[in-house]
Amino acid sequence: MKHRTAFVIPVLVGAALVARVLIPASGATEGTPPDPLSTSTASAPGTLSGPELAVVSTTTPEQAVRLALDGLGAHHGRYALAVEDLTSGRSAAYGSTTEAFTSASIIKVDILAALLLQAQDRGGQLSPAQRQLASDMIRFSDNDAAQKLWIDIGRRQGLDVANARLGLTPAHAGQKGPWGLTRTTARDQISLLKAMFTQDSPLNAASRSYVRALMRAVTAGQNWGVGAAGTPGDLPVLKNGWLPDGASQLWVVNSMGIVERAGHTLLVVVLTDDQPTREAGIALIEQTAATAVGALVRTP
Repeated sequence: MKHRTAFVIPVLVGAALVARVLIPASGATEGTPPDPLSTSTASAPGTLSGPELAVVSTTTPEQAVRLALDGLGAHHGRYALAVEDLTSGRSAAYGSTTEAFTSASIIKVDILAALLLQAQDRGGQLSPAQRQLASDMIRFSDNDAAQKLWIDIGRRQGLDVANARLGLTPAHAGQKGPWGLTRTTARDQISLLKAMFTQDSPLNAASRSYVRALMRAVTAGQNWGVGAAGTPGDLPVLKNGWLPDGASQLWVVNSMGIVERAGHTLLVVVLTDDQPTREAGIALIEQTAATAVGALVRTP
């Protein structure tokens, strides 16, 4: 599940609510109508160009984000994006935030949340062995570590119980099978991020701080994704997932995390599938996340 070098190819994003990227090939492995949530790849920080010039004159976050992303153009594949600005209280989305995507390795953050909740319920902490497995699972996206912790939490049943407390829908893990093939939505991922990074959470402060530290220490080569929406030079706090989608040879590529931009703290999720390559998915995530966040923080 290790990614060597993430290069960004300019990607055009269509006006349709459910997007589709025409990008050349390459690869590596891992493993509803619009709703009121809606948003940006920017040019150089502090500059406005193209659709961003129009963003400043829009009146709502949804309009700002939609205009910015519609202005990017056409593409292959499907994606859903959700952004919540913890500083301003604004939120926006693009695509259906309630439509399900394959989780791939972003489910590992959810597994860790379930593990921490169970430890809190026992009045204790993770064992040294569990802490090592958690570090390997989040920082290096180690699948063997994830499998061991998946068993520790009680597999799908344990995850569903934890998700009910975290504010996620039961459908999040809603079928039998490997953890990487669970299904999730952009809305559920925003709920999970809120549980990880805000006080409105069943996770205590120590657990939230522990998760943040692991997600900030993701190994080089796996630190692509929604971090592109943050201030240049900041360490990303994120988890990514990527998976070849069976016989189709298309890719699931996902990213979720928290970024700082222009004095704002934002939760960002981008889920994709039907990507021609992993690199195409990465490029789509990075451009749309940066464009959406740029549009949202510039909205008057």
